Amino acid sequence: MPAPVISVRSLAKRYRKTLAVADVSLDVYEGEIFGLIGPNGAGKTTTMECIEGLRRPDAGTMSVLGLDPRRDARRLRERIGVQHQEAQLQKRIKVGEAVELWASLYDRARVADADALLERLGLAAKRDAWFMTLSGGQKQRLFIALALIHQPEVVFLDELTTGLDPQARRAIWGLVRDIRARGTTVFLTTHLMEEAERLCDRVAIMEHGRTIEVGTPAELVARHCPERRVVYSTGDDGAEEVHELRGEGDDFVTDVINRIARDGTRVRRFRTEMPTLEDVFLKLTGHGIRD
Repeated sequence: MPAPVISVRSLAKRYRKTLAVADVSLDVYEGEIFGLIGPNGAGKTTTMECIEGLRRPDAGTMSVLGLDPRRDARRLRERIGVQHQEAQLQKRIKVGEAVELWASLYDRARVADADALLERLGLAAKRDAWFMTLSGGQKQRLFIALALIHQPEVVFLDELTTGLDPQARRAIWGLVRDIRARGTTVFLTTHLMEEAERLCDRVAIMEHGRTIEVGTPAELVARHCPERRVVYSTGDDGAEEVHELRGEGDDFVTDVINRIARDGTRVRRFRTEMPTLEDVFLKLTGHGIRD
């Protein structure tokens, strides 16, 4: 197993009487999309800001690209990109001006071609547009551009698609996959379970400031919610009968289909219900993600 590019052990952070992060431990490996998932208030953003070096934790150890985020903050900033959940820009700054401003903060040898980056993110036509005229999805793409302008090795994305419509959200997902395909490691936070399931190679589930489970989405579903459900109906319109079967294993649905075919049953409707990350979260915490 290669050494992780991010390693966190027993991280804790308190704000006066509030314990925002109680005990977080995780590893992130090169070239993966890693998701820190959980409800709003679970401590995800505070954890990310500690890892980035923006906040000083009260306890625990951290390493990012072999650097200590506290002692090596300046060197680390040159190698990571950050998109903040509450990011904003001046209303009348133009897209091109914002990218050029961010580029000026870094060593020119590392800076990407601004025009090529805007083209890649679908913002070339908006180069001379004011920030205040951009749609929500366009603003998020601009923040991604700012996080990538110096070609970082690791990029941090905090609740990137919150508030976006489904079409814009899926467009952003495509951009995140493209970032990873180009060799950048992605660390993101989200409270959207579908987003985590669609995007992430591995996830860490957070609850009340603690990491309570880590693994691939498929591993977590198989470990905690292995049961599948098949629902089908038979009979005529006036006498339709609904059947429900539950079982486990990859062959369960196939076995049900084979049994129906063997019995010669005429099926009117058929659907399968597979467990998801949201089911895992519900089982582990006892409440839904949006509570």
